[in-house]
Amino acid sequence: MLPYLLCHNKRHSFGFERCVFVLDLKELLASKGRQRILEIIVQYREMNVMQLVRKTGGKYSEVNRNLKILESEGIITSEYRKQVKRARVRIIKLNRENPRAEKLLKALKMLEE
Repeated sequence: MLPYLLCHNKRHSFGFERCVFVLDLKELLASKGRQRILEIIVQYREMNVMQLVRKTGGKYSEVNRNLKILESEGIITSEYRKQVKRARVRIIKLNRENPRAEKLLKALKMLEE
């Protein structure tokens, strides 16, 4: 199944509708990097991006690209937290309220068996 565009009716100031690709679960699990990210986030509940980069053994750009895909699909959420002094850290969590996230985790468990 090809990805399809999901468009919101709300128009932005520049006159275009906001559209995002919606991938099917097979496409979301097609990347070993995304699979590894999901496994780690499930295990640790939440993690900052640099910890995630170290745990996956990937490059920052690869992990960040996969995080953007997962976040645009609503599978994960991210928030910025203030840490030591003025530094802000981006924290990644699984979005358990999204039914697609739960389906994705079930599919991931089946792949591990």
